[in-house]
Amino acid sequence: MATLLGALNPIAVKLGAVEIHWYGVIIACGVVLALILSIREGKRQGIAEDYFYDYLLWAIPVAIICARIYYVTFQWPYYVHHPGEIIAIWDGGIAIYGAIIGGFLTLYCFCCARHLSMWTMVDVIAPTLIMAQGIGRWGNFMNQEAFGRVTTRAALVAQHIPNWIIQQMDIGGAYRVPTFLYESLWDLTGFALLMLLRHRPHLFKRGEVFLSYVMWYAAGRFVIEGMRTDSLMLGPLRISQVLSVLFFVSALLIMVVRRRRANLAWYWSSNKN
Repeated sequence: MATLLGALNPIAVKLGAVEIHWYGVIIACGVVLALILSIREGKRQGIAEDYFYDYLLWAIPVAIICARIYYVTFQWPYYVHHPGEIIAIWDGGIAIYGAIIGGFLTLYCFCCARHLSMWTMVDVIAPTLIMAQGIGRWGNFMNQEAFGRVTTRAALVAQHIPNWIIQQMDIGGAYRVPTFLYESLWDLTGFALLMLLRHRPHLFKRGEVFLSYVMWYAAGRFVIEGMRTDSLMLGPLRISQVLSVLFFVSALLIMVVRRRRANLAWYWSSNKN
């Protein structure tokens, strides 16, 4: 536990030379909870439970590899001179956007191989994914990472942030903006909204729960990324902000085009009758 004199210990358990970090424990908890909720919704959609286990066995390693590739790619000026550290994932250096991209590429291949509806699967998984992302940000909290600019304790207190969080934001002798907290709250709010609304009659068409997830997460990530001090850069641009804009616009356009096509199909069908 934390004291008023120091930060929380990022190591949950130490067995000899083996260290289990809170980051991994928290991520694992988020994944397990997401799996449980996805299986429950999958049953409503007629998707067998085993499909989710099979998918996860492929998705987890691919997501980790893609998260690392993403990070290394945008830190290449460093890794080109330290190639031996490229695989040193235990020293940190993974990116959530890389993991998301890897996870959904795996899902596309998995759905093709198992003859499953991709749109149905992403609708099932999307709300639990953003929940897992919100939980996972607390791993950043334990590691004292994914923070923003220097601020004051008074400014954090004014936001009604609990003292135990404020204490952990004392990093290198200065208080930092807890951007991990902002993103966690944004993600968990998105999860709550999607869970409350996804079964409302006539609200979402197939695939739109997923598209709504993409737009919600991208909008929040764009704003919060602008507050961070550890962004991966593409020249003068924050790469996560670039991707957020691309994903938001793409999801919105897909939703609009699919709805217009559905309306046109209904119109022509009605006229024929």
